[in-house]
Amino acid sequence: MIPVNEPALGARDLELVADCVRTGWVSSAGRYIEAFEQGWAEYCGRRHGIAVSNGTTALQVAARCAGLGPGDEVILPTFTIVSCVLAIVETGATPVLVDSDPRTWCMDVEQVAAKVTPRTKAIMPVHIYGHPVDMDPLLDLASRHGLAIVEDAAEAHGAEYFSGRGGPNPSWRRCGGFGALSTFSFYANKLITTGEGGMILTDDADLAQKARSLRNLCFVPEQRFLHRELGYNYRLTNVQAAMGVAQLERFPAIVARKRAIAARYAEGLRDLEGVQLPVEEAWARSVYWMYGIVLDESFGFDAVEAARRLKAEGVETRPYFLGMHAQPVFRGRGLFAGEEYPVADRIAERGFYLPSGLALTDSVVDRVIEAVRRVLA
Repeated sequence: MIPVNEPALGARDLELVADCVRTGWVSSAGRYIEAFEQGWAEYCGRRHGIAVSNGTTALQVAARCAGLGPGDEVILPTFTIVSCVLAIVETGATPVLVDSDPRTWCMDVEQVAAKVTPRTKAIMPVHIYGHPVDMDPLLDLASRHGLAIVEDAAEAHGAEYFSGRGGPNPSWRRCGGFGALSTFSFYANKLITTGEGGMILTDDADLAQKARSLRNLCFVPEQRFLHRELGYNYRLTNVQAAMGVAQLERFPAIVARKRAIAARYAEGLRDLEGVQLPVEEAWARSVYWMYGIVLDESFGFDAVEAARRLKAEGVETRPYFLGMHAQPVFRGRGLFAGEEYPVADRIAERGFYLPSGLALTDSVVDRVIEAVRRVLA
């Protein structure tokens, strides 16, 4: 079975992890944590990085740092992972959804302005499957209404967005560089993996200090076991950070490999009738975190059946996100009643992604292409 993801770890990862074991710095202190935080923040064009235990906890800490609370609203895409809404509802704030753009599968930014109310406090753009959200309209809207941007870049390590189009100084900026607070995941299937792990980026020193306190149980520096606020034990270990440092050293090659895998898929599948392949808008440089496809209704079967047939061919797949508006856990809380998001519903029903891990060789990609063509041609 060709796995949907397999990380590519090497000698340098092992060398730095072994250094942690050899020196005894295996917990939540050690030189690799600071090096990883600083290195990733600099790569994304940010001043501060705060490493945490995973991408979900990064969102939770960011939501707290943004000051979300009861009565506040946060606008985000319905087509995302549950962690995004979890972080919002845990503060007592209310998530407000928009549908997907049918081309990029990211949030439809044209729908956001209509969802702004006097209670709106933040917008949470989520870069989907390695392709950036069209950020300029959101940045403009946030500026006009005094809203915070809490950016989820968990799936967009190294992706870039051409910002300021039409202005005097347009420039390419990396995802993770747009929010008052931006978050990443370093799960095993991400471009950089620490097994589990995450990070919050910000340019605000006060927000960075707040995030560091929240991830570490809100210990008071001058009296460790005195607590004025409740925090979390969301620390990353030095061992995990060592893996991140090793991969950051070779990160340009990682991005290049992901783009090469996507290009090979595109070449092998572009002539399949009724199959939507990932796009890359002119203002985006995608990293194709996962190479997803969406089937036209003409096929007569959905993504579940396609996945079953591909599994019989020895190819593992994964379904697309099920929209947050369709989640029973949120319907049970009285959220999203009667709301409809047809684009998200369609791609959830008809979309899935193919093996996309960094360990894929060209010959294995070709085997996947052949299997997809047998199933869908």
